[in-house]
Amino acid sequence: MKRLDQMIHTHQTAPTQFVEANGIRFAYRRFGNASGVPLVFNQHFTGTMDHWDPAVTDGLANEREVILFNNAGVASSSGQVPTSIEGMAANAIAFIGALGLSRVDVLGFSIGGLVAQEIAGQAPGLVRKLVLVGTGPRGGEGMANLTPEAQQIFGATYQEPDHLWLAVHFTRSEASQAAGHDFLKRFRLRKENRDPEVNEKVAPAQLEALGKWGIQFKGSYAYLKAISQPTLVVNGGKDVIVYSVNSFILQQHLPNAQLILYPDANHGSQYQYPELFVRHVSMFLSADERRGV
Repeated sequence: MKRLDQMIHTHQTAPTQFVEANGIRFAYRRFGNASGVPLVFNQHFTGTMDHWDPAVTDGLANEREVILFNNAGVASSSGQVPTSIEGMAANAIAFIGALGLSRVDVLGFSIGGLVAQEIAGQAPGLVRKLVLVGTGPRGGEGMANLTPEAQQIFGATYQEPDHLWLAVHFTRSEASQAAGHDFLKRFRLRKENRDPEVNEKVAPAQLEALGKWGIQFKGSYAYLKAISQPTLVVNGGKDVIVYSVNSFILQQHLPNAQLILYPDANHGSQYQYPELFVRHVSMFLSADERRGV
């Protein structure tokens, strides 16, 4: 019955559920095709479950189960936000274990992509495949602090609060901004039981974690050699939040990675090209899946 219930729900209708692990009450939603390996989403800086694009989540849910969750201290989850990426990953692993899952695919966007790398590093047997979106390696280019562009974007005032995401996720081109306005319409489609916005403690803790991760040192990319899972790295060719070169660095240092850069796209390239992104990710995740690899 649970599987049937998940299959009839969508991004807009999936109920928020809770599970306890590590002394934290994690909020999550799961929906989609319950056959195969579930795909666990890890969200961006100050984002909640409702910051995902339903064109992406529902698109991927056609072929697999999608699991969205808030890590510790974020929105409807209890606890405190760890001030390290390692701590965030440990909590994510505990959450996955509390769901009784022994094998998952992991998608991480922005800071969620750092967490996804750490999940694969801390629990390699848990992760089958990785999808890393708009993210970078430990000690990546311009990752010790928010980039100058990001500081300007997050420090600006917007007539409509949601217009922040037009600057974060999209370029200034007419076509990209048009795609951004379409994204904002989808972003607000869920009307009932939306997540609360994050509190004032979330951003400082996440920024501290980002700062620690971003420090460059000799051999800072070496850890990537131990992440042997097939990995799809995706970004916009003009990402000013996590510079696009960091996606190339990931692809070059991960043993089994492929790279896609979308044109005229900023940090949220998957939201500018949702249908294409869903097709690329579905192809990547489905490769060898029918043979149980």
